[in-house]
Amino acid sequence: MRKTTTLALLATGLIALGCGSGAADKASDSSSDSKASSSSGDEGGAKAEEKPAKTAKIGQPARDGKFEFTVKSSKCGVAKIGNDMLGQKAQGQFCLVTVNVKNIGKEAQMFDGSSQKAYAADGTEYSADTGAAIYANKNAETFLNDINPGNQVNGVVVFDIPKNVKLTKLELHDSMFSGGVDVTLG
Repeated sequence: MRKTTTLALLATGLIALGCGSGAADKASDSSSDSKASSSSGDEGGAKAEEKPAKTAKIGQPARDGKFEFTVKSSKCGVAKIGNDMLGQKAQGQFCLVTVNVKNIGKEAQMFDGSSQKAYAADGTEYSADTGAAIYANKNAETFLNDINPGNQVNGVVVFDIPKNVKLTKLELHDSMFSGGVDVTLG
């Protein structure tokens, strides 16, 4: 059990380092986009046309930065993940979101489960439970390695939410500094 915890901490650290490497480029890209849309009324109209494409439904591809996400399914009400020897019990209930992540960029990019967010109808934000995700993904290397351009992986993002809450949307990110893309659930 101690090896698993050490591995999880090491993996989280590596993910954070990998995702932070492109942060400066992302931040400068976002600020230049904002300046461009505020300086010209015509470009603001073009941005408004793109806005509906920023929300997808289960089964529809949605893009953020170098990743194209397709949420395959969402299952809530799970009390425990793993087995009797190795596993984790939910504080409330686990919601397991199966997602396909495809690298549409020109260089390798690491998927960071901790950058993903889920929301309830009242706007309450929930962060992913990366510790539980280790047990939900039998093929643990799925989200711990870089995804090369053109390649894709499937995996489960786990959220531990109160038992009486229902998730209504996800906000998926290619890195912790990206703008994100919304996917409605249900």
